[in-house]
Amino acid sequence: MIDRPTTAALADALGIGLLTVDSADRVGSANAAAHELLHTRPGGIIGRSTIEVFVDHKIEALIALSRKGGAGRGEYVVPSTPATTLELTCIPADGDGVVVALRDVSELLRLRRIRSEFIDNLSHELRTPLTTMRLLAETLNLEAKRTELPQRITDGLGRIDLETSRLVQMVDELLDLAAIEAGETPLNLAPTDLGTVVDETLERLRAYADHHDVSLRADSPAEAAARTVPADASRIGQILVNVIDNAIRFSPAGGEVVVHVRPAQSEVVIEVEDQGEGIAHADLERIFERFYKGDRARSRGRGGTGLGLAIAGHIAERHGGRMWARSEPGKGAQLFLALPR
Repeated sequence: MIDRPTTAALADALGIGLLTVDSADRVGSANAAAHELLHTRPGGIIGRSTIEVFVDHKIEALIALSRKGGAGRGEYVVPSTPATTLELTCIPADGDGVVVALRDVSELLRLRRIRSEFIDNLSHELRTPLTTMRLLAETLNLEAKRTELPQRITDGLGRIDLETSRLVQMVDELLDLAAIEAGETPLNLAPTDLGTVVDETLERLRAYADHHDVSLRADSPAEAAARTVPADASRIGQILVNVIDNAIRFSPAGGEVVVHVRPAQSEVVIEVEDQGEGIAHADLERIFERFYKGDRARSRGRGGTGLGLAIAGHIAERHGGRMWARSEPGKGAQLFLALPR
């Protein structure tokens, strides 16, 4: 608890504010860092209500919610010049009290914004010349088919076409990821039958799967109500395209990719199961990071940008859902998407 001198001193040294809120919704104690982060004089918030301290009903509601249902997290902007953004973590304490931890994330948010703006600007600048290069490469390939050229020339033109297509895809995905992270892509939530979304996605990818000699199959409950959640159908379809595309690409010839839809008590879970080489245990926690590709030697020649699963993870979080993976090397992999009902 924060009334222990060692805990308060450690939090002060780390720049973390700690305060306790009692059952009457008043601040019982606060360390020096909390007063500094909130721009108040030492002891100035002791005995005051949370609405007096934060002047924000959202924070008051967050603390009340944490008192009933476990840890909660939110953000509070301190009205100062320049403005300071604090991340609040609320944890239930004894006697209907709540411990609130405050952390200054202003610099972190600034760096994230700079990174996002850099990627956005760079991607826009790259998109036009890459699109032109791709069109020229496609034109040259068509001309090469009508002309007698050495095999090395036609092979080179095919390679140029492939690599420019991959670069265009990467730029498009970078722009999409930047927009999602910045919250610039609003979700159009509506009752969505996940079984229907799965069926439509499999039809979109069937020709691609046939090319790789991989069969596709859906396994979902017959009752539409059991597989319906509030979601943006197009964005869920985008997740499934990325995940199933990966499953096809890493499946052996003659293999099968199965997409299961399973209703649970508070959510519906989609599982994409393949019969590929699997994912190393060390990579399972990192496959949703941007540009991360586990086992580079095995991934070489399989295409992909390393952004698809990162985009999928962000879309799932925007829906209040989650994604994870399970695998045993040599025994295939299972990727899961859980969406709240």
